[in-house]
Amino acid sequence: MPATADTAFQTLLADEWAWRLREFPRLASWVGERSEDHRLERMDGASRAARLARWRATRTALQAIDRGALSASARVEAAVYAHQLEGLITEHELGGVLMPIDGDSAFYSYLPELWRDQPLDTPAQLQAHLQRLAAIPQLFDDFIGLMEEGRRSGRMPPALIMAGREEPVARVAACSRAEDTPFYAALHERLQGQPALQREAVAVIEQRLLPAYRHLLHYLRTDYLPHARPNTAARDLPSGEAFYAARVRQFTTLDMSPQQVHETGLAEVERIAADMRRLQRECGHTGDWGDFLAWLRSDPQFYPRSGDELLAQASWIAKRVDSVLPRYFGHLPRQPFGVEPVPAEMAPFYTTGRYVPAAPGSGQAALYWVNTHNLGARALYSLPALTLHEAVPGHHLQFALEAENPGLQPFRRAGDLSAHSEGWALYAEYLGSEMGLYRTPFEEFGRASYEMWRACRLVADTGLHALGWSREQACQLLRQHTALSEHEIGTEVDRYIGWPGQALSYKMGEIVIRRLRRSWEQAQGAAFDLRAFHDRLLALGTVPLPCLEQELAAPT
Repeated sequence: MPATADTAFQTLLADEWAWRLREFPRLASWVGERSEDHRLERMDGASRAARLARWRATRTALQAIDRGALSASARVEAAVYAHQLEGLITEHELGGVLMPIDGDSAFYSYLPELWRDQPLDTPAQLQAHLQRLAAIPQLFDDFIGLMEEGRRSGRMPPALIMAGREEPVARVAACSRAEDTPFYAALHERLQGQPALQREAVAVIEQRLLPAYRHLLHYLRTDYLPHARPNTAARDLPSGEAFYAARVRQFTTLDMSPQQVHETGLAEVERIAADMRRLQRECGHTGDWGDFLAWLRSDPQFYPRSGDELLAQASWIAKRVDSVLPRYFGHLPRQPFGVEPVPAEMAPFYTTGRYVPAAPGSGQAALYWVNTHNLGARALYSLPALTLHEAVPGHHLQFALEAENPGLQPFRRAGDLSAHSEGWALYAEYLGSEMGLYRTPFEEFGRASYEMWRACRLVADTGLHALGWSREQACQLLRQHTALSEHEIGTEVDRYIGWPGQALSYKMGEIVIRRLRRSWEQAQGAAFDLRAFHDRLLALGTVPLPCLEQELAAPT
């Protein structure tokens, strides 16, 4: 009976989830479990081995439950949970966990943002946060041991993308006073009128954090980064082909080979190229394609004169989107978001923009980060597409609604399946045309260039990691087919090199979502309700793409 299978599944899930929150205190803080706000996770070898054993046992128990006997909602949860477990297990089994610095960020990148994950309104809450900061030296020691294990086993990041990756650590290590650090800056206003906590904060930062940062910086510069591997492909790692195949499954949620993904990308590149040539003509340019791209990349009229101008434009676009959202969505989230620059210590290596969700119950707003570094690389005609993707109706709408959805289990509200979430955000860029948010042919071209960028990712990522491509081949692909600046092309390709598989999420997910919408339109004809389609998709939460296709099959 479904109740029996459901009970077995929910018991298994509840037990593992409660254990996982104890193992990962930052995750506990994220979901509002305040009892763990004073701790950080351990990443030593014994802790990692125990987790792998627990996840393997949980997977075995999950496989013993008859999925066909589960209720409809439990089947969706089981599909998400199984995919999540598989990713956790393979990252440990195939050594991904031993490379904690990738082409996007590192284990230390977001530590200055820890304050965002918990409320800091009372002395007890501030005390818990200071205890968490005091645990950072142990976390660094654990990661140094982990990285040494990776070095001994040949699991190292590529040297090609490691230049300057220690700079966020160096910036903190160079501080001589607590007050100069981002950790104290986040607490400054909250510590006013509380001299004892002020003294404790200064002591924790100056006596524990700063020495730990200096020790980590010395290790990175002396013992780790000089030993980064000379090659770039994931297939060159130990068990590299299996590792990359697992990454393809994890980030696409599909049973596709790298070659199949590559060919899908080539077909999309060819399709989108025709649309971009049409838009070139609408922009009033009938000459050579290369000359058109060179003009877009170099003419100052297309670029902001200051970071403030870029942020103001992004904010204005977001508010224009807000004005039309109710026409396309029946359910909107309550949580707001702000627009801020990417932190300076991360910006030189960082992508163009990023959505930073807020932990439920933290009292914080979500953030839309815009990269204001190297303004000559930040085309204003692409900003509407970026804003639609990272803010609304892209990531903010999806993640805020997911966090506010009482029908979703906590493990789902705190998780993310990027094939679905990034596919949705890319679909949001496409939807912007229908919403009338691209005001000029240049902005419409920016959208098409961004879509081409994601199609090229399918080709470049698989080329780099499975098909023997060089970095220059991947750069040339983006250079030839998109209007991305040279700086963006370099940071993007380095991201693909250092974060194998993640770049595949976007286009593979968007292809499925657009196909599902077409099936609804064909099945319902004039009765098709776009708001109902969007609301159903977002209410489902992020799920593996096969599950999405099953759950969102066109109504008959």
